[in-house]
Amino acid sequence: MKFFSHLLFDLDGTLTDSKAGIANGVMYALAQFGIRVEDPGVLYSFIGPPLLESFQSVYGFSLERAREATAYYRAYYSEKGLFENAVYSGIPEQLEALRAAGRTLVLATSKPEVYARRILEHFGLDGLFSVIAGAALDESRGSKAAVVRYALERCGLPDPARVLMVGDRKHDVIGAAENGLDCLGVLYGYGSREELEQAGAKYIVETVSGLAPAILAPEAGTAV
Repeated sequence: MKFFSHLLFDLDGTLTDSKAGIANGVMYALAQFGIRVEDPGVLYSFIGPPLLESFQSVYGFSLERAREATAYYRAYYSEKGLFENAVYSGIPEQLEALRAAGRTLVLATSKPEVYARRILEHFGLDGLFSVIAGAALDESRGSKAAVVRYALERCGLPDPARVLMVGDRKHDVIGAAENGLDCLGVLYGYGSREELEQAGAKYIVETVSGLAPAILAPEAGTAV
């Protein structure tokens, strides 16, 4: 793996296991429309993509209805769902190792920035990141590509050849590619190897413990 000075990290499925809070928030939102979901597992596809996109693609909501559902979701998530969440074991140590090696760590998440900041602060991870970049509540950064572009701007527009996106879903890979970045896909999150490879992930890491070694020691990474 070549040298990367800036590392952009996704949040859900990359740093934290957030499936419980997200699924509960979606279940709450759907219930407002009379849709009952018995198995939270069927909602895990909502983890990663923008909510508006998921409500439309998974449940066939119109844009207007998807916006209403998103508002219901946020009402739940801002009070409870944020903290129905856990940092993956070993992530703090991996981030600290990368930072100690001189890498600039940046959060780039499709989650609204205000929520992302609260989550990092709650888990004591905020001090490890030079920039915390997330989606906007007003939809002005509604895609992962837009969030990545915003993160790069906040970093002073570093050379794209020296920036690596790290994420667990195809949206991370695609959003990175649209900004000229390589992406490292992680398999301990919510995306499959097939999803990440088909999207064009440059590198794949299977475990949390392999994250820093893959970035810092070329022989430890697996090139796709």
